[in-house]
Amino acid sequence: MMHLSLAIVLALSGSEVVKTTVKGDPGLKSIEVLGFAPDGILLVGDGKGAQIVALMTGDTKAVRAFDGKLDGIDAKLAGRLGGTAKEIEILDLAVNPASSRIYFAVRRQSDKSSVILTLDGSGKIEELGLKSIEHARIPLPQGETAAISKVTDVAFAGGRVLAAGRANEEFASKIFVAKGPIVHNAEGAVYSAETYHVQHGKWETKAPMSVLMPYEENGKLFIVGAYSCTPVVKYPIDALQPGAKVKGLSMLELGSGNQPLDMFTYTKGGKTQVLMNTFRFHHEKKPFGPSPYWSASFDHDLLGDPEKVNEKAVRRLAGDKPATERIRLVESLHGAVHLDRLNDAQALVLRKTAEGFDLEAIALP
Repeated sequence: MMHLSLAIVLALSGSEVVKTTVKGDPGLKSIEVLGFAPDGILLVGDGKGAQIVALMTGDTKAVRAFDGKLDGIDAKLAGRLGGTAKEIEILDLAVNPASSRIYFAVRRQSDKSSVILTLDGSGKIEELGLKSIEHARIPLPQGETAAISKVTDVAFAGGRVLAAGRANEEFASKIFVAKGPIVHNAEGAVYSAETYHVQHGKWETKAPMSVLMPYEENGKLFIVGAYSCTPVVKYPIDALQPGAKVKGLSMLELGSGNQPLDMFTYTKGGKTQVLMNTFRFHHEKKPFGPSPYWSASFDHDLLGDPEKVNEKAVRRLAGDKPATERIRLVESLHGAVHLDRLNDAQALVLRKTAEGFDLEAIALP
């Protein structure tokens, strides 16, 4: 149950993200994904609670940025909660661009409750208090068949909250859009996503989008999403109508047997790239490296080629061999379970090891 103050208050003047908020407990039933909007506003995807919540963290001043490596980060986070590494699960992480502070979604195994912990470059770990936090709630659509039961990713772009999710119906893959500035308890619109699955050679509606990334082309906003087995697809957001079923354009194919985990853009040497980490569920029979967690980078302009879509999408592999130099395996990111952009030169990596999990700042490839 939510325990809210009765007064709805205006967010900080000049904010283009949130217009009205309440102060109190947002009543999170799950923390599935984290993503940052401007001004240190943390977006939380809560499928069990049928909501996306914008948390006004107030974390807008730069802190010492994380650098180097921190072994056994799972044990350190668990210690802050009074437990051991085996007693928690790290669900997601996100770097706050406004401050460089790192946010972790952590679930206690004992009672499946979730908390948000933060880490700065000095190694200080703190818990984000949720009992009396200023926030705005965006309810997710509900109903017997169309209810969004899980939020798989969330972002903010073009003055909108963008989310990917899963529903229990024929068109199970959903795109959710809420226009900003966010008004507490104002609803957004949901769209059913249909995708040409390059590896399977057919149109599909059930597979949920695992990760999403905002993308702008000729002044128009798109969502770029990635699915299992592993098409990368773009959807036009500006042209969508509420309740519509939208067909995406599959732009490239990373190979079968993989589930995308995180994805973001960066620029290096004057060239814009996209970095993605994945989980290979075919690792035992056909590994891509020493870990089932592997990563790839690809040229950003592959997303804009109108001639190479769907059946003609660019493939990473031809059989077992690389098919193009424009999609590359990134060996330095083997074992990356969670990934985010740390700064202009580095990625933040939560890496799975034989002993547990390490946190590391890695040079962008």
